[in-house]
Amino acid sequence: MNRSKIIPAALVLAFMGATALVLLHMKSHQRLGEPGVLTRPMANSKNLQVLLPAMVPGYTSEIGTNAEDALLQLPADTSFRVRYYKAADDFFSQVTVVLMGSDRSSIHKPQICMTGQGWAIDSTRSTVDKIHLDRPFAYDLPVNQLIATKQVKDANGKPLNISGIYLYWYVDADRITASENQWMLWWMPRDLLLNGVLERWAYISVFSPCLPGQENATFDRMKKLIADVVPEFQLVPRAGK
Repeated sequence: MNRSKIIPAALVLAFMGATALVLLHMKSHQRLGEPGVLTRPMANSKNLQVLLPAMVPGYTSEIGTNAEDALLQLPADTSFRVRYYKAADDFFSQVTVVLMGSDRSSIHKPQICMTGQGWAIDSTRSTVDKIHLDRPFAYDLPVNQLIATKQVKDANGKPLNISGIYLYWYVDADRITASENQWMLWWMPRDLLLNGVLERWAYISVFSPCLPGQENATFDRMKKLIADVVPEFQLVPRAGK
Protein backbone atom coordinates (compact mmCIF):
# COMPACT_ATOMS: atom_id res chain seq x y z
CA MET A 1 0.00 0.00 0.00
CA ASN A 2 1.48 3.36 -1.01
CA ARG A 3 1.74 6.40 1.26
CA SER A 4 -1.27 8.19 -0.30
CA LYS A 5 -3.52 5.33 0.80
CA ILE A 6 -1.92 4.60 4.17
CA ILE A 7 -2.48 8.10 5.62
CA PRO A 8 -6.27 8.29 4.96
CA ALA A 9 -6.72 4.73 6.24
CA ALA A 10 -4.78 5.57 9.40
CA LEU A 11 -6.87 8.69 9.96
CA VAL A 12 -10.09 6.69 9.60
CA LEU A 13 -8.87 4.07 12.09
CA ALA A 14 -7.79 6.78 14.53
CA PHE A 15 -11.18 8.48 14.27
CA MET A 16 -12.98 5.19 14.82
CA GLY A 17 -10.82 4.44 17.83
CA ALA A 18 -11.37 7.88 19.34
CA THR A 19 -15.11 7.60 18.77
CA ALA A 20 -15.19 4.20 20.47
CA LEU A 21 -13.32 5.59 23.47
CA VAL A 22 -15.68 8.56 23.76
CA LEU A 23 -18.74 6.30 23.58
CA LEU A 24 -17.26 3.92 26.15
CA HIS A 25 -16.50 6.83 28.49
CA MET A 26 -19.98 8.24 28.06
CA LYS A 27 -21.63 4.89 28.76
CA SER A 28 -19.56 4.20 31.87
CA HIS A 29 -20.22 7.67 33.31
CA GLN A 30 -23.82 8.25 32.22
CA ARG A 31 -26.75 8.39 34.61
CA LEU A 32 -30.40 7.99 33.84
CA GLY A 33 -32.51 11.15 34.03
CA GLU A 34 -35.74 11.61 35.94
CA PRO A 35 -39.04 10.83 34.18
CA GLY A 36 -41.47 13.55 33.16
CA VAL A 37 -44.47 11.44 34.19
CA LEU A 38 -45.75 10.40 37.61
CA THR A 39 -44.31 7.05 38.73
CA ARG A 40 -43.52 4.96 41.77
CA PRO A 41 -41.06 2.10 42.31
CA MET A 42 -42.13 -1.49 41.72
CA ALA A 43 -41.13 -4.14 44.25
CA ASN A 44 -38.19 -6.32 43.13
CA SER A 45 -37.98 -4.54 39.78
CA LYS A 46 -35.85 -1.88 38.14
CA ASN A 47 -38.95 -0.70 36.29
CA LEU A 48 -41.36 1.97 37.46
CA GLN A 49 -45.13 1.93 37.73
CA VAL A 50 -46.60 4.75 35.64
CA LEU A 51 -49.53 6.29 37.50
CA LEU A 52 -52.43 7.20 35.23
CA PRO A 53 -55.49 8.55 37.07
CA ALA A 54 -58.25 6.01 37.71
CA MET A 55 -60.87 8.66 38.50
CA VAL A 56 -61.82 11.22 35.84
CA PRO A 57 -65.13 13.13 35.94
CA GLY A 58 -67.64 11.62 33.51
CA TYR A 59 -65.63 8.47 32.84
CA THR A 60 -65.07 4.98 34.12
CA SER A 61 -61.61 3.51 33.59
CA GLU A 62 -59.70 0.27 33.66
CA ILE A 63 -56.16 -0.88 32.97
CA GLY A 64 -55.69 -2.26 29.45
CA THR A 65 -54.07 -5.60 30.24
CA ASN A 66 -54.30 -6.91 26.67
CA ALA A 67 -52.54 -3.84 25.29
CA GLU A 68 -49.88 -4.08 28.00
CA ASP A 69 -49.14 -7.69 27.04
CA ALA A 70 -48.07 -6.40 23.62
CA LEU A 71 -45.72 -3.89 25.27
CA LEU A 72 -43.86 -6.72 27.02
CA GLN A 73 -41.94 -7.17 23.76
CA LEU A 74 -40.12 -3.87 24.42
CA PRO A 75 -36.69 -3.72 26.12
CA ALA A 76 -36.74 -5.19 29.63
CA ASP A 77 -36.23 -1.87 31.44
CA THR A 78 -39.19 -0.20 29.70
CA SER A 79 -41.98 1.01 31.99
CA PHE A 80 -45.51 1.45 30.69
CA ARG A 81 -49.17 1.79 31.50
CA VAL A 82 -52.32 1.56 29.38
CA ARG A 83 -55.68 2.77 30.69
CA TYR A 84 -59.06 2.81 28.96
CA TYR A 85 -61.47 5.67 29.64
CA LYS A 86 -65.13 5.21 28.73
CA ALA A 87 -68.02 7.71 28.95
CA ALA A 88 -71.69 6.83 29.47
CA ASP A 89 -72.44 7.37 25.75
CA ASP A 90 -69.72 4.81 24.82
CA PHE A 91 -67.12 7.40 23.80
CA PHE A 92 -63.81 5.66 24.38
CA SER A 93 -60.15 6.65 24.65
CA GLN A 94 -57.04 4.58 25.23
CA VAL A 95 -54.24 6.47 27.02
CA THR A 96 -50.80 4.88 26.83
CA VAL A 97 -47.49 5.91 28.38
CA VAL A 98 -44.25 4.17 27.37
CA LEU A 99 -41.26 5.25 29.49
CA MET A 100 -37.81 4.30 28.27
CA GLY A 101 -35.02 3.05 30.49
CA SER A 102 -31.46 2.87 29.23
CA ASP A 103 -32.55 1.71 25.77
CA ARG A 104 -34.18 4.34 23.58
CA SER A 105 -35.56 1.66 21.27
CA SER A 106 -38.39 1.41 23.81
CA ILE A 107 -39.92 4.25 21.81
CA HIS A 108 -40.61 3.74 18.11
CA LYS A 109 -42.77 5.29 15.46
CA PRO A 110 -46.50 4.68 16.02
CA GLN A 111 -46.99 4.15 12.30
CA ILE A 112 -45.30 0.75 12.70
CA CYS A 113 -47.82 -0.51 15.27
CA MET A 114 -50.87 1.03 13.61
CA THR A 115 -50.21 -0.40 10.18
CA GLY A 116 -49.38 -3.73 11.80
CA GLN A 117 -52.86 -3.71 13.35
CA GLY A 118 -54.51 -3.09 10.01
CA TRP A 119 -54.96 0.70 10.17
CA ALA A 120 -54.39 2.74 7.01
CA ILE A 121 -53.02 6.18 7.92
CA ASP A 122 -54.18 9.11 5.82
CA SER A 123 -51.06 11.25 5.59
CA THR A 124 -52.97 14.08 3.90
CA ARG A 125 -55.16 14.53 7.00
CA SER A 126 -52.49 13.94 9.63
CA THR A 127 -50.86 16.99 11.18
CA VAL A 128 -49.23 18.61 14.20
CA ASP A 129 -51.76 20.36 16.41
CA LYS A 130 -51.93 22.09 19.80
CA ILE A 131 -54.27 21.40 22.69
CA HIS A 132 -54.85 24.12 25.26
CA LEU A 133 -54.48 23.12 28.90
CA ASP A 134 -55.11 25.29 31.95
CA ARG A 135 -53.23 23.16 34.49
CA PRO A 136 -50.76 23.50 36.12
CA PHE A 137 -50.99 26.83 34.27
CA ALA A 138 -52.19 27.87 30.82
CA TYR A 139 -50.10 26.44 27.96
CA ASP A 140 -50.50 24.74 24.58
CA LEU A 141 -49.57 21.05 24.40
CA PRO A 142 -48.06 20.12 20.99
CA VAL A 143 -49.36 16.81 19.63
CA ASN A 144 -49.09 14.78 16.48
CA GLN A 145 -52.51 13.87 15.10
CA LEU A 146 -52.85 10.81 12.88
CA ILE A 147 -56.13 10.02 11.09
CA ALA A 148 -56.52 6.38 10.11
CA THR A 149 -59.20 4.06 8.74
CA LYS A 150 -59.89 0.38 9.12
CA GLN A 151 -62.55 -2.11 8.08
CA VAL A 152 -64.00 -4.30 10.84
CA LYS A 153 -67.16 -6.38 11.24
CA ASP A 154 -70.22 -5.11 13.09
CA ALA A 155 -72.34 -7.12 15.53
CA ASN A 156 -74.06 -8.85 12.59
CA GLY A 157 -70.80 -9.76 10.88
CA LYS A 158 -71.17 -7.15 8.15
CA PRO A 159 -68.20 -5.00 7.02
CA LEU A 160 -67.99 -1.65 8.80
CA ASN A 161 -65.56 1.18 8.07
CA ILE A 162 -64.27 3.04 11.13
CA SER A 163 -61.86 5.89 11.67
CA GLY A 164 -59.25 6.29 14.38
CA ILE A 165 -57.78 9.48 15.89
CA TYR A 166 -54.30 8.92 17.29
CA LEU A 167 -52.57 11.71 19.21
CA TYR A 168 -49.03 11.45 20.57
CA TRP A 169 -46.16 13.49 21.99
CA TYR A 170 -42.96 13.11 24.02
CA VAL A 171 -41.79 14.40 27.43
CA ASP A 172 -38.70 14.16 29.60
CA ALA A 173 -38.13 15.75 33.00
CA ASP A 174 -38.19 19.30 31.62
CA ARG A 175 -39.35 19.34 28.00
CA ILE A 176 -42.31 18.55 25.77
CA THR A 177 -42.18 18.07 22.02
CA ALA A 178 -44.20 16.57 19.19
CA SER A 179 -41.00 16.03 17.19
CA GLU A 180 -39.26 12.68 17.42
CA ASN A 181 -36.21 14.08 15.63
CA GLN A 182 -35.89 16.95 18.10
CA TRP A 183 -35.52 14.77 21.19
CA MET A 184 -33.86 11.73 19.65
CA LEU A 185 -31.37 13.36 17.29
CA TRP A 186 -30.65 16.61 19.15
CA TRP A 187 -31.64 16.86 22.80
CA MET A 188 -30.75 13.31 23.87
CA PRO A 189 -27.21 13.13 22.40
CA ARG A 190 -26.50 16.72 23.50
CA ASP A 191 -27.52 16.02 27.11
CA LEU A 192 -25.53 12.79 27.14
CA LEU A 193 -22.41 14.45 25.75
CA LEU A 194 -22.50 17.65 27.82
CA ASN A 195 -23.97 16.40 31.11
CA GLY A 196 -23.55 12.63 31.07
CA VAL A 197 -27.33 12.29 31.49
CA LEU A 198 -29.42 9.90 29.45
CA GLU A 199 -32.75 11.66 29.67
CA ARG A 200 -35.63 9.30 30.34
CA TRP A 201 -38.13 10.15 27.61
CA ALA A 202 -41.77 9.10 27.72
CA TYR A 203 -43.97 8.54 24.70
CA ILE A 204 -47.58 9.47 25.47
CA SER A 205 -50.49 8.61 23.19
CA VAL A 206 -54.27 8.91 23.19
CA PHE A 207 -56.42 6.92 20.74
CA SER A 208 -60.17 7.05 20.03
CA PRO A 209 -62.16 5.24 17.32
CA CYS A 210 -65.19 6.78 15.64
CA LEU A 211 -67.43 6.49 12.60
CA PRO A 212 -66.31 8.23 9.39
CA GLY A 213 -67.39 11.86 9.41
CA GLN A 214 -67.15 12.13 13.21
CA GLU A 215 -63.41 12.81 13.33
CA ASN A 216 -63.68 16.50 14.29
CA ALA A 217 -66.25 15.87 17.03
CA THR A 218 -64.14 13.00 18.36
CA PHE A 219 -61.03 15.16 18.41
CA ASP A 220 -62.92 17.80 20.42
CA ARG A 221 -63.87 15.19 23.01
CA MET A 222 -60.33 13.90 23.16
CA LYS A 223 -59.05 17.43 23.83
CA LYS A 224 -61.38 17.76 26.80
CA LEU A 225 -60.32 14.39 28.18
CA ILE A 226 -56.65 15.26 27.75
CA ALA A 227 -57.20 18.53 29.62
CA ASP A 228 -58.55 16.49 32.56
CA VAL A 229 -56.18 13.51 32.48
CA VAL A 230 -52.76 14.85 31.46
CA PRO A 231 -52.22 17.28 34.38
CA GLU A 232 -52.80 14.35 36.75
CA PHE A 233 -49.73 12.42 35.59
CA GLN A 234 -47.55 14.60 33.33
CA LEU A 235 -45.03 16.54 35.41
CA VAL A 236 -44.06 19.08 32.74
CA PRO A 237 -44.24 21.94 32.15
CA ARG A 238 -43.19 22.94 35.65
CA ALA A 239 -43.92 26.28 37.25
CA GLY A 240 -40.99 28.67 36.83
CA LYS A 241 -39.47 26.81 33.87
